[in-house]
Amino acid sequence: MGNYNHHEHSEGVSCEKCKAVYQTEEQEDKYENIREISIILVSGILLLIGIFFEKRMHSEGLSLLEYAIYLTAYFLVGTKFLRKAIQNIFKKNFFDENALLAIATIGAILIHEIPEAVLVMLLFRIGEFFQDLSIQKSRRRIRKILELKPSFANLKVNGEIKRVKPEEVKKGDIIVVRPGEKIPLDGVVIKGESLIDTSPITGESVPRLFKEGDNILAGVINKEGLLEIKVLKEFNESSITRILELVEKARERKANAEKFITKFAKYYTPAVLLIGAFIAFGLPFITDLSFKDSIYRSLVLLVIACPCALVISVPLSYFAGIGSSSKKGILIKGSNYLDLLNSVDVFLFDKTGTITKGVFKVKEVVTFNGFSKEEFVRIAALAEKHSNHPIAKAIKDYYRKPLNGIDPEEFQEKAGFGVLAKIEGKKIMVGSDRLLHEQGIEHELCKGDGTTVHVVIDNVYAGYLIISDEIREEAREVFKELKKLGIKKTGMLTGDEKFPAENIYKKLNLDFYKAELLPEEKVKEIERLRRENTVAFVGDGINDAAAIATSDVGIAMGAMGQDAAIESSDIVIMDDNLSKLVSAIKIAKKTRKIVWQNIIFAIGVKLIFLILGSLGVATMWEAVFADMGVSLIAIFNAMRIMRV
Repeated sequence: MGNYNHHEHSEGVSCEKCKAVYQTEEQEDKYENIREISIILVSGILLLIGIFFEKRMHSEGLSLLEYAIYLTAYFLVGTKFLRKAIQNIFKKNFFDENALLAIATIGAILIHEIPEAVLVMLLFRIGEFFQDLSIQKSRRRIRKILELKPSFANLKVNGEIKRVKPEEVKKGDIIVVRPGEKIPLDGVVIKGESLIDTSPITGESVPRLFKEGDNILAGVINKEGLLEIKVLKEFNESSITRILELVEKARERKANAEKFITKFAKYYTPAVLLIGAFIAFGLPFITDLSFKDSIYRSLVLLVIACPCALVISVPLSYFAGIGSSSKKGILIKGSNYLDLLNSVDVFLFDKTGTITKGVFKVKEVVTFNGFSKEEFVRIAALAEKHSNHPIAKAIKDYYRKPLNGIDPEEFQEKAGFGVLAKIEGKKIMVGSDRLLHEQGIEHELCKGDGTTVHVVIDNVYAGYLIISDEIREEAREVFKELKKLGIKKTGMLTGDEKFPAENIYKKLNLDFYKAELLPEEKVKEIERLRRENTVAFVGDGINDAAAIATSDVGIAMGAMGQDAAIESSDIVIMDDNLSKLVSAIKIAKKTRKIVWQNIIFAIGVKLIFLILGSLGVATMWEAVFADMGVSLIAIFNAMRIMRV
């Protein structure tokens, strides 16, 4: 079956090539499926002819015809597995399911149990065919994400529209998106409004209205209006590129259960071969069993022991879990992180842009020591001119006037504190209570419902601004659901001041909070909690990157989140909707439940049949059920994850 990772999307290869590759693979899959069905049908018909006419061919001396019919049926379905077994010998991988299958069926032919040998190979081929169909279905879900890559952008240059590749568009360029077209790059709407289908990125089925000033992500679809968008990120930094890279990398990381199965098969297979050899050649010396009967028992044992159900269904379960998550706008970078979500005891959250919307507005301005409100706001806006922090943006938006012509002579941004600048020869401080304490400036203590930003001009306290931020609508329900799902503690770690942090802590009924933390202090708090708990941290900013990387499961808000936070995370919520955390945990729990159902079911059934086979109670027919029957049930069980 085809592999869909044919080229790197960030290299500038057009989506048309992508689609051509996928269409070719779809055709190859259909051709392969028809071929497989044909082989299975022909082999099955030959087996039935052989069984139906077996006595007649014996009585009429047509043994060669009988052998020809059975062996044709056998090699039609079995050549593929025999070839793999031989190839693995040259790779020094002697003990796998293909080796067990080859030894068991060839042995059955040698002791003249040819119909059983054909049936084993036939049912094994049927089982693998169903496995391939399941993988194709999972792969198609991932392909839908990979096909999101836009193939062109309408670049506006000097009033004219020029169609170019998305990779050619630069940050700050203006692009035009017509109805029915995909948004090719991340940006902000500067003209027009339209309903946007965000389902390719977020999984949300209802279109959202986007208007002037709204940020918009690459990969979503413009439904009706004409939009002009100012590009905020070049294509190789855009959300859609990150999605493609994350999906590709997700398959490389194995969960503990997958690693266990790999190790299990490594030791299990040779152990089974040794037991089979003892039954075949040892039992006749210590019992009255004939060599033919003991060899038959041994071959039955080998067929029963084949670990296909485990080898196939466990990775398939995780693949299905990651596919189901990605469809809902939750990108999980590996099955190990999907597994770890089940073990999280403590869920920690940043405040700004995570629990809150991160959309700040100046709520109140208070001045002291004779400074006018207008001059106070102008100085604060100029000091924050080169900062990209949401609070800085709120101050600049509040000032409303252009900041061209005057640049700070000096500028220093201190993460978690604020900014230090020199403007028109004056030393300016704009920042938190902590910054003023550090600089030894006496100031007012404000207990307002919002973030307090103090301003100091030439070491004279000029006043403060209170900046408000809204709690996300879904936050209250999310924290209730986390408790229901077994999370022991929920907490907030924020660099914001104590009073607004405490307000949110009380409103959302969190277990604890810590305020006025620097990035390194967040890391220390997470390290302390990790000594006795499995910790997940959810954040969105550059200052959260270290905390996200330090936690057992780091989760980034992908729509508004900074690149550093997304890069250091293990899971990305593409539309910043906190309720997706609940979905991710439910998918993780369902995946683990199904994985262990399959492991326990497969091992349990096989142990029963291994005992029956060793005692001579089970025949090759029961062995076939114990092998491929269990495999098929496990595969179908794994695919239920797609319906979570």
